[in-house]
Amino acid sequence: MPRAGLDPATVVAAGAALADEVGLTNLTMGLLAERLNVRTPSLYKHVSGQEDLSRRIAVLALNEVADAIGGAIQGYAGRDALAAAAHAFRAFVLNHPGRYAATIGLKPSDPDDPDDPLITAAQRSLGTFRAVLRGYEIGEADMDHALRMLRTLCHGFATLQAAHGFQMSADVEESFEWLIAFTDRGLRAM
Repeated sequence: MPRAGLDPATVVAAGAALADEVGLTNLTMGLLAERLNVRTPSLYKHVSGQEDLSRRIAVLALNEVADAIGGAIQGYAGRDALAAAAHAFRAFVLNHPGRYAATIGLKPSDPDDPDDPLITAAQRSLGTFRAVLRGYEIGEADMDHALRMLRTLCHGFATLQAAHGFQMSADVEESFEWLIAFTDRGLRAM
């Protein structure tokens, strides 16, 4: 019988928070059980193992980043939406590096299953970037390329910053604003 108050959502939320603290690669079922004050076998009543936990954390993170960007871009278009999305994405990665790491390189169990929570969450997340790009004159044939470019720019900057990868003297905030302005000019030039 599962412990009262413990359910899959609680286990995943605790796992995501712990991944943010210790890093996704250091998150173990044993460490999570210790955090939840249960024995490790108790967790297997709620998640099937480490891979399932990481997958569920990825779904949570993708939905959270979609909510963060979606909320940030409300009422904005063009450069303003781009800036709002970029700032929201970057803030999410900096505040939640462990759970964001779970989203990288993860593939759906069945790419043809439209009900797969990972596919649904990834589509929501990309949908927020697609909404930003609608403020520019980008043809449907170029939309996938533009989505990849925008996600790559935001992901690259945020993950490098989270890993303390910027050691140059230039102010990081100025560099980020420069990236947004450069991206806006490029998208408008399409």
